[in-house]
Amino acid sequence: MATGGKKGKVLHTQDQVIAQFNHMRQEQRAIASKLGELELEKNEHKIVIDTLKEVDAKRKCFRMIGGILVERTAGEALPALQHNHDQITKAIEKLKERLTAKGDEINQFRQKYNIKVRGEREAKQEETKDSKPSGQGVLVAGKD
Repeated sequence: MATGGKKGKVLHTQDQVIAQFNHMRQEQRAIASKLGELELEKNEHKIVIDTLKEVDAKRKCFRMIGGILVERTAGEALPALQHNHDQITKAIEKLKERLTAKGDEINQFRQKYNIKVRGEREAKQEETKDSKPSGQGVLVAGKD
């Protein structure tokens, strides 16, 4: 990874720490974005696989491969789609592991350099205020 060389490097200035932290967060966002894309693609593959299972194997179908529309039969396309679905599932699992590892790395970095994110403290305070019971509530009577 790009941060591999920076792990052993001691960061001296506040600007260096902030830049490294922002870079790590950007990497985490990129992983999460790619994970979302793959989840959508996996769902699309699942829908097509379920549809093709119900049709005749000799029925003509079309598949987009690298921007080119290719004519196949349902029987030819189904195994390829199932293989792609399996590969996407494996890629999703690997990305989830990377996302978790990146989150742990960011948390360790935050603790090491005592980084506070703006808005985080206010959000936590609002949550504690919301969790306290207030005098203004709604009482709903159950039907007996």
